[in-house]
Amino acid sequence: MKLKLTLLAVIAIAVITAFLFLDLPHNWDFALPRRAKKVFAITLTGGAIAYATLIFQTMTNNRILTPSIIGLDSLYMLIQTFVIFTFGAVSLPNTSKELNFAFTVGIMILFVALLYRLIFKREGKNLFFLLLVGLVMGTMFGSMTTFMQVLIDPNEFLILQGKMFASFNNVHTDMLVFSIILIGLVVLYALRFTKYLDAMSLGKEHAVNLGIPYDYVVKNLLIIVAILIAISTALVGPITFLGLLVVNLAYQFMNTYRHSVLIPGAILISIIALVGGQLIVERVFSFETTVSVIINFVGGAYFLYLLLRESKS
Repeated sequence: MKLKLTLLAVIAIAVITAFLFLDLPHNWDFALPRRAKKVFAITLTGGAIAYATLIFQTMTNNRILTPSIIGLDSLYMLIQTFVIFTFGAVSLPNTSKELNFAFTVGIMILFVALLYRLIFKREGKNLFFLLLVGLVMGTMFGSMTTFMQVLIDPNEFLILQGKMFASFNNVHTDMLVFSIILIGLVVLYALRFTKYLDAMSLGKEHAVNLGIPYDYVVKNLLIIVAILIAISTALVGPITFLGLLVVNLAYQFMNTYRHSVLIPGAILISIIALVGGQLIVERVFSFETTVSVIINFVGGAYFLYLLLRESKS
């Protein structure tokens, strides 16, 4: 296992080095810090999404689910569309990256907290009922978003269209530092529950029989997952299939159930995929597409492969 993790770390370092120094212009003192900021944003986002998706799949005991099923991606687009629809494209809530980031993260976390309170305060309601409600809410958010997009000015829609796909080109340093602090605090809190993940992957019945406080752990992990996804989505935009892709690749490559190995493996694969994808976007496609389009295309195809494989087993 250590050999595999070392191999992934070497590949990640090589891809990051290539991204930082390949075709570096003579005025490197301008270009290198900008590239370094992108790498930090990619590493932070990729690590948060991989970690959150792995935890989410362990909770649900299902490898084809991602946290986006709760409706956070749809809510993100609804918030961005609502801001432009209500205040306009040149308003402060839209042009101020810091204000938009804080507003978006706050609303997304508030949504999950309300959903959590409404579902789990009732007896007999479990995680899968929450996922069903989240799926319905996500569909409703998508319909509301489409309705407002039809009504807004075409020029404003072009600005909104840029928010539909993840982008690492316009990440502000202040938001990046704030995101690092928030995600660091969340991960530190989440470490106390890591010891339960191996047993929880066996299913609820086995976890309860092993003495794990299942409901307590699930409720805390759900909030952790929601905060990580909310921060990463608000920082760069939605990347729907990234978590599904990298976590399942980590399962296949590492070939183990131990989360102490799967977590760093999934994070490293996520960094390799995102940095490599961004490198292809900039050096091959000359910014004519976005990294989220590539990731979603590959991830969508892999998702279909997983569904077909599950149907045959």
